[in-house]
Amino acid sequence: MDMKPEVQTTLKRRVSLPLVGGILGLAAIGGLINQSILMTDAGYTYVHQNNVTGDLDVFNQPGIHFRMPFLSKITQYDQVITVSYGNTTGEDFYQRLPAIQVRFADTYIGEIPVTFRFKLSLNPESVIKMHREFRNNNNLIDALLVKNARNVTVITATQYTGEEFFQGGLNQFKSKLGDQLRDGIYMTERRQVEVEQIDLAPVGVNQSNSNQLQRTQQLVWKTVPVLDANSKPIRQDNPLSQYGIAVTQVTIGDPQPEEQLDKLLTDKKRLVADRIRAIQEQETSKAQAETEQLRKEIQRTREVQDAQRNKELAIISQQKEVEIARQIAEREIVEVEKTKRLAEVDKEKELAIAQANLAIQKANSLSTEYEAKAILAKGRAEAEILKAKYDAYGSNRDVYLAELNRDVSTALYSNLKNYQIEMPRNYFGGSEGGKLTTNLDVITGFGALGIVEKSEKLAASE
Repeated sequence: MDMKPEVQTTLKRRVSLPLVGGILGLAAIGGLINQSILMTDAGYTYVHQNNVTGDLDVFNQPGIHFRMPFLSKITQYDQVITVSYGNTTGEDFYQRLPAIQVRFADTYIGEIPVTFRFKLSLNPESVIKMHREFRNNNNLIDALLVKNARNVTVITATQYTGEEFFQGGLNQFKSKLGDQLRDGIYMTERRQVEVEQIDLAPVGVNQSNSNQLQRTQQLVWKTVPVLDANSKPIRQDNPLSQYGIAVTQVTIGDPQPEEQLDKLLTDKKRLVADRIRAIQEQETSKAQAETEQLRKEIQRTREVQDAQRNKELAIISQQKEVEIARQIAEREIVEVEKTKRLAEVDKEKELAIAQANLAIQKANSLSTEYEAKAILAKGRAEAEILKAKYDAYGSNRDVYLAELNRDVSTALYSNLKNYQIEMPRNYFGGSEGGKLTTNLDVITGFGALGIVEKSEKLAASE
């Protein structure tokens, strides 16, 4: 069923009005919730200002916090802030600051690129005090951190001369700068002081060391700290300490001197280079002379060593010949001693043999003597026995003769039983008128004849 255009328009209006109202209501509720909740991030400090009560709350930890919707203000501060002078690579405005121009005690000017790193306090009271005076992060950086860092850098530079700063005082300058930022600027006074400089001594031929240094004194006007009774510098109030802001890092870049100071440093560098070149040339000449002298010393030492070696070789050769002659003489002496000793041994041997023979002869002589004595004694004994026997025989002559006859008869019978009696061919005469005195003499004579004949037969048969 077709409807009229007027009716369709009326129906659309009735449907769209509640929809639009619902959407607007949801948007209002979302906006209310968004204004009632604060979500904090790490690295930032948030100050919540309640415009109804006038209270200030500080949130420095990440989390979710409730706030008065539409009637409160949130101010965000960086917990760590970096202020850099002379750094053109930064993105924030306080990192695009020009290098700090300073004037040194000797009126020379220089530009120092330096970077400071500050850390805000986490104490709510210090943060609230800081917020009341600076109201936002940019004002804090521009009005306090940037100006205070520049002021301390400029004041610290007046404590150095330009030449002193650019010739090794940079590290000490950095230390003093950080110390005054943290604990307060020194109370100073302008005074003329002696500055000790160490330079290379002028080049001289008679120097024992061409690189030796000399100390020079120079009077300059400087800003020096005022010391208390304990010899510690008196300080001014530190504007950062009342807000609990700490300086965590000071970094200095490559400082640039003004043209006149740069020319002075360049000329001095050139003079030092010329001096070093002169010293090097002098040292080279000296080294060449020392090398030549050393070469001559080496040659002389070598010649002396060769002569000494030849001398030692000659001495060794002579000693060798002497030693050989000594050994030959000792060998000959040994041979003579050996021969002498052998002769002595032979003589001793002969003497021992002679002594032994003498002893033997003595023993033999004694033996013979005793043997003779024994024989003599034996003969005397036998003679005595024989005498006694004959005495006994003489006393019993008849008995003895009977026994003797019996023995003779027995012997004759034993010896003559196989003999044939023949006429004697020989005659035995007695002592008295050629008569045999006894039978025994006769028998003995015949027996002797028989033995002689038997011996003759045996000799003939052989």
